[in-house]
Amino acid sequence: MASHENSAADIPPIATWRRLSPLFACTAAWGLVTVMLGPLLPALIARWNIQDAQAGTLFTASFLGQLVGAWFATRNPRLSLLSGAALSVVGTAMLAWVGFPLAHFALFATGIGISAGLTAGNVIAGLSTIHRARTLALFNVSWSIGAIACPALARLSGPSNTRLFFLLTTAIVALGGILVATLPRTLTNPSSAPTQTTSPSSPMPVASILLFATCMLLYIGNENSLGGWLPSFAARNNSTISAPTIAMLYWLSELISRLAMATLLFRISEAALYRISLALLLTTQIVLIVLPHPSHSILLGTAILTGAAIGPVYPLIIAFLLSRSSNHPRLGRLFASASLGGATLPWLTGVISTHFGSLRAGLLVPTLGVALLLLLSPGILPADPASTSR
Repeated sequence: MASHENSAADIPPIATWRRLSPLFACTAAWGLVTVMLGPLLPALIARWNIQDAQAGTLFTASFLGQLVGAWFATRNPRLSLLSGAALSVVGTAMLAWVGFPLAHFALFATGIGISAGLTAGNVIAGLSTIHRARTLALFNVSWSIGAIACPALARLSGPSNTRLFFLLTTAIVALGGILVATLPRTLTNPSSAPTQTTSPSSPMPVASILLFATCMLLYIGNENSLGGWLPSFAARNNSTISAPTIAMLYWLSELISRLAMATLLFRISEAALYRISLALLLTTQIVLIVLPHPSHSILLGTAILTGAAIGPVYPLIIAFLLSRSSNHPRLGRLFASASLGGATLPWLTGVISTHFGSLRAGLLVPTLGVALLLLLSPGILPADPASTSR
């Protein structure tokens, strides 16, 4: 249970957050790139004249790249940040010019860059202070800011001008890479961080590693299945709703819920917040599947509630993980497993949608994934409520 006795001294030092600000800025750029397929998907499907199953392979290409990037990211966090920014720039620049087949290679390169940077960033943020959950929430808020900016940038670029979108995104990521290069080396070398509590000679049990790997896989897969397909689902069910609008509501709600985490964790435990978030997320998905003709207000409301419910889940999973193991060079494999979820669940959603001729059927994939996360929650929650160092 989060202690009511926590004082202002428990708040992460402003100086630490200020020193991490270049990382947060670059993370926002990666957030924009990570979710760009969602608001752009209807335009890309029309541009390339492809079906949902084919469109799903774009997600797969991106997240296979993320698997590769995460596998090596924690061995040299600083190098991962810089090379991640560079690869993201190259990939988004390619997308401005290539067609559907070559887009897979561009997204693969972009995926490596995103994952290398975000994985290293999670470790750096989580080990830079004893207040892991709050600092990781702020790190993920930065990512959410970029995710929200993505549909706004898509609107600004025009409904069919994807080339302009990719060129603007390339410039934004390049600026983020320049900023992250200014980070102090003491921050980008977590091996010397004072918050490590687990000795490298005492690794986590294999069962715990597999459990965390599964939960991270399901989370990333669910987040991107919903972020990628909910906009299309809403647009197909109500012609007055645009895909970028739903995408913006989804990511904005996620950001707000992560901002609210610091306050909520003074009042309820991390374990309770984790379970409540998953239960609410499962409820919203069941509503979308059960209702045959969701109204305009229901589509907007479920998009908002879905984003709000999913927001706290990933920062809490990472906080639970780092409270058990700070042996960061080996954590890359766990983050790589998360990319498998991103590579498979959005693709599987598209495949099932095409097979049954209904995106509602496809949404069963993330719904079942959320249910499984809820069932697995007892295995990753900390035995000691204070162990996550809120």
